Parts: sequence; C-alpha cells; structure tokens
Amino acid sequence: MAVMNLRNPRIWAAAALVLTMACTSGPGPVDDGSYTEDLVRTRADKDRMLRTAEKSPIPEADRATFPGLAYFDIKPEFRVPAALTEQRGDAPLIIEMQQTDGTTERMRRVGALGFTLGTVKYALTAFARVDDPTMEELFVPFGDLTNGADTYKGGRFLNLNRTATGLYDLDFNQAFHPYCVYNPTWICPVPPRENRLAVAIPAGERLSGAHK
Repeated sequence: MAVMNLRNPRIWAAAALVLTMACTSGPGPVDDGSYTEDLVRTRADKDRMLRTAEKSPIPEADRATFPGLAYFDIKPEFRVPAALTEQRGDAPLIIEMQQTDGTTERMRRVGALGFTLGTVKYALTAFARVDDPTMEELFVPFGDLTNGADTYKGGRFLNLNRTATGLYDLDFNQAFHPYCVYNPTWICPVPPRENRLAVAIPAGERLSGAHK
C-alpha cells in the first residue's frame, strides 16, 4: 500500500506495515508448545516494528524508549472454535461504522461468529471492506468488560482470513488495540453495539500504565 489512508479499514485491521497480528483460520491444533513460542515471537516482532518502522503509530520522539506492548498472560481457554453463520434476516448488509474522529466508515456485515466461553454462548459480527468483493479478510471489532480499565475503552480488534468451511480459530490471545491508543492522530473504528460482549476477555493486548 503506497499511500497511507487513515480512513481505510486495512490501516487499522492489517496495517500497511504488518504491525498487527492476524488470527489463524480454522480450528487450531492441540498446542504442543509451539503455539506459545510462536505467539511470543510474533509479539516481539511487533514491538520491534513499532520501534523502528517509518510509519509506526508510536510518535517518533518516543520510539527509542518504547518499552513494548503490554499483554495479559496467554490463556488457552480464550482460544476457541467458532462457526460463521452468513448474514441473513432484516439486519442491514452495509453499516456505517463509527470512527474515533466522529465520521463513519462503510463496512459490510459478513455474518455472525458463534462461539462458547465456559458454558455460555456468544456471537460477534464479522465485517469486510465494502471494496473487497471476495471478503477474504474479516474484521472483528469487539468490546468487553475489561474496556476502560485493563484495555482501551473503545475496544479491541481481531483479524481473520476467511475459510471455505466457515470454521475459525477465534483466538482472543491475539486481540489487539487500535493504533489511536498510541497516537491520537490515527483514526480508528469503534466496535458497534452488537459486538459488545457482556463478559471480560482478559487475553491479548492490555493497557500499560503509560496509556491508561
């Protein structure tokens, strides 16, 4: 991506510099230890990119002393299988998703990801860019009961690569903050009401003392 458009969902969902982490697609294998190692390595790579990338959201004056992102402990119970139910019914296919600058961004509802935490069933709407006819990249913004305390009040994000089976590895250990947390000049989406979970998700990125 040659031009940096802060209103483009790819900036916040994938980031032009691959500074975010994408979730794996399809149910994940039993962890033999490599999952944790890979996740720790990916987090270290992201910290390095945030310190050194030309278009990092970390203000240039702060990059040399940037301590790295803060995370909850890796919790296997927050890596769960999910099934995508395609969009049906009367809900609008296209929504105007609220942005942090007061504007909106048109996004397409792809469907609902159903999953279970403990014994309780939940669902999150997966979205795609309106200019992505294949809908290969799914964007899952969500809020939960950690928002405003341990995580950003506006919520966090997950990315998914679309699967042919409709089955996904929904890994909240890979949940990440929008970059407006680290730099207010960035424009980020606000998870819609339908994606506000009435449960705490203490997994993935959390706020450090500097950003609370």
